[in-house]
Amino acid sequence: MYFTGLIIAVCTFLTIGIWHPIVIKTEYHWGTRPWWIYLLIGIACMVAALFVENTIISSVIGVFGASALWGIGELFSQKKRVQKGWFPMNPKRRSEYPPIDKNETLCPVHHGKSIYAIEDEDDSDSSR
Repeated sequence: MYFTGLIIAVCTFLTIGIWHPIVIKTEYHWGTRPWWIYLLIGIACMVAALFVENTIISSVIGVFGASALWGIGELFSQKKRVQKGWFPMNPKRRSEYPPIDKNETLCPVHHGKSIYAIEDEDDSDSSR
């Protein structure tokens, strides 16, 4: 039997699971300022994965790097989650959290507005 795929899958699952609390703790203690550290870790791991011959180790390093890069976006989304009240706010950094519109979404595609708010705007424009 070949366990390579199963090992990579489990390591991927664990790596993603590890990054969730890292992002949450980073945002709580330091905000979004350390995003560049995630960038450096991500790029370093992706480059390192190119030079590792072992398939499993190379895959795990690559997944760790990709997760670090994905974590950059999650760091900024985590700030919005805190503003929405979904996660605890660091009281020492209360001034870094301006009020957020209830229709604001975490999705960057809709420019910070919920798709429901966009539909409501379209309906109000057509009723004029």
